[in-house]
Amino acid sequence: MASATHLPPLPGIRDIIRLYRLRAKKQLAQNFLMDMNLTRKIVKTAGNIDKGHVCEVGPGPGGITRAILEKDIERLVVVEKDERFLPGLELLKSASSGRMDIILNDILQQDMAGLFPTELAKPWKDKPPNIHIIGNLPFNVSTPLIIRWLEQIANQKGAWSYGRTPLTLTFQKEVAERMVAGIAEDQRSRLSIMCQYLCKVKLNFVIPGQAFVPAPDVDVGVVHFVPLIKPRINLPYKLVERVVASVFHFRRKFSKKGVEILFPPNTRAELTNEVFEKADLSPKIRAYQLSVEEVGRIASAYQTICDRTPGLDDYDYRSRESLRELKELRAKRQEMALIMMGSSD
Repeated sequence: MASATHLPPLPGIRDIIRLYRLRAKKQLAQNFLMDMNLTRKIVKTAGNIDKGHVCEVGPGPGGITRAILEKDIERLVVVEKDERFLPGLELLKSASSGRMDIILNDILQQDMAGLFPTELAKPWKDKPPNIHIIGNLPFNVSTPLIIRWLEQIANQKGAWSYGRTPLTLTFQKEVAERMVAGIAEDQRSRLSIMCQYLCKVKLNFVIPGQAFVPAPDVDVGVVHFVPLIKPRINLPYKLVERVVASVFHFRRKFSKKGVEILFPPNTRAELTNEVFEKADLSPKIRAYQLSVEEVGRIASAYQTICDRTPGLDDYDYRSRESLRELKELRAKRQEMALIMMGSSD
């Protein structure tokens, strides 16, 4: 059973906000969670963190921070970008019995590899280490941050150099639903594949927007990630990301259309057909209908073609050269069509 640690009497979160005249900055997409019942629920859904080491991302006025310190943790490191929150966090640090450290930094720039003792590291095939990442993320940071961290999970870098470190993070409800969406569900997207091929992902619960100050126009989902021992697509992250981005560029159209933009115009039709033949899939299947494993087969076929075609993996269909080639190809086709019409007369 999880044990609790009693903190000395402290001002409430609302008192901290009034005391230090804190206001959420719209440009930083900040929203404060005041209800300690909800902050404790977030920490509870992170699992058993007793005797563990925790990194909290974006603590702000410290609601989740308090809920973490109420647990019998070994150490808490908070990473906060906004220095306005430092006095309130220092107050919590002084009450933590030496268990809390504060890092003033942008989490997108923070090296997670040195935050925890090396002796906590576990082999990837073992159970996750007693390390936990928890955070109520600003909306403008959440998606780029999880994409960055997914790459580190794939490469076992950063916080994942210690093993399969779990995460419990907040996202806009719509983003959270995309992360967990199943095959053919309305929210099935690029993010669904990228999260699910590397992690077991669970939407723990939804917090109404009205629970935050200021209240956002959307509700918030609390999502728990545990990296898989073996990824469901065993290919380099950058290659998977490239293929998934292309396939889901036209999410509700035939997946053939998305695969086509992986190739230059002069070989597009031939190589796209080859991909679907190798993947044993119909080119008429739509992107949101694809399973993770089916996307993996498309990526594997693409890798095979790249291995024999140097430079193909650098091709960008949006480049000027590519657009010029496409324009020339279309002109040639129109010319051929006119010739054929003339010969039929």
